[in-house]
Amino acid sequence: MSVNSPINFHLKKGFICDMDGVIYHGNRVLPGVAEFIQWLHEEKKEYLFLTNNSGYTPRELNQKLARMGLNVSEEHFYTSALATAAFLKEQAPGCSVFAIGEAGLLNALYDAGITMNDVNPDYVVVGEGRSYSLDTLTKATNLVLKGARLIGANSDVSGPIENGIAPACRALIAPIEMATGTQAYFCGKPNPLMMRTGLKLLGCHSAEAVMVGDRMDTDIISGMESGMSTVLVLSGVSTRETLQTYAYCPSIVLDGVGDIAAIARAQRENA
Repeated sequence: MSVNSPINFHLKKGFICDMDGVIYHGNRVLPGVAEFIQWLHEEKKEYLFLTNNSGYTPRELNQKLARMGLNVSEEHFYTSALATAAFLKEQAPGCSVFAIGEAGLLNALYDAGITMNDVNPDYVVVGEGRSYSLDTLTKATNLVLKGARLIGANSDVSGPIENGIAPACRALIAPIEMATGTQAYFCGKPNPLMMRTGLKLLGCHSAEAVMVGDRMDTDIISGMESGMSTVLVLSGVSTRETLQTYAYCPSIVLDGVGDIAAIARAQRENA
C-alpha cells in the first residue's frame, strides 16, 4: 500500500463517513470495515457516521451494525432525519407536518417537538419508507396545493441494496413536485447545514476532517464544499467511469474504507 496519499490520514483528527455503500450493502458488511473501525478506536479519532437514509434511528443503526459484529455507540450516528428535524425546529418551532417515512424520521420529528397533522400542516416532509403509496402521495400533493411547504429528508435519487439499487427520497418526492409545480427543500447531504452540524458534533475544523463516501453527487461535493479532504470509495454507487462525468474530483479514490487504515499505518511507520 502506497503512503504517497494526498491525505495524511494519521494526522487527521476527525472522519465523517457515509454508511450505505461504504459500511454495508443492505445487511452485508463490506470488506475492510471492521479494520477501519478498529483503527479509528486505536488512534482515538473522532468519527461520525453521517447517513442520508432517514429510515433508521441512531439506536437502530447501532443495533444494525452490532448484528454485523461492529460495535459503534449511538452518539456516532447522525442522519438526514435528525438534520430535517433540527432544520424545522430552527425555522418554525412547534410546527406541524404530514410525514411520509419510517421510525427514524418520525422519532426525530417528535423529539424536536413537531406534531403530526394530516389536515392543515405547515409542512409536508418526505423520507424513505415502506408507507409510501398512491394514497399518501395523493394526500401529500393536495396538502402542498393547499399551502403546506415541501421538505425532503435528502436528495439521493437511489441507494445501494444487496441485490441492486432502491429508489430513494429524491425519486419518491419527485411526483409531488411535478404534480404541484413546487420545488422541495432537502435537508440532508449535500446541504451544508448537515455538514456543519457534523463537524460541530466532532469538534473539528474542516481542515482537520475527512469526508468518506461512495457518491460524487452528495458525499464528495458536500465534503469538498465544506473544506474537508475527500475520499471516494468504489464500494457503492460511483465508479471510476462516473467519476469522469463530474467537474470536481475527490482528494483520493480508494477501493474501500479498509484502505484508509492501511495507508494511515504505513504513513505513521514512514513518518
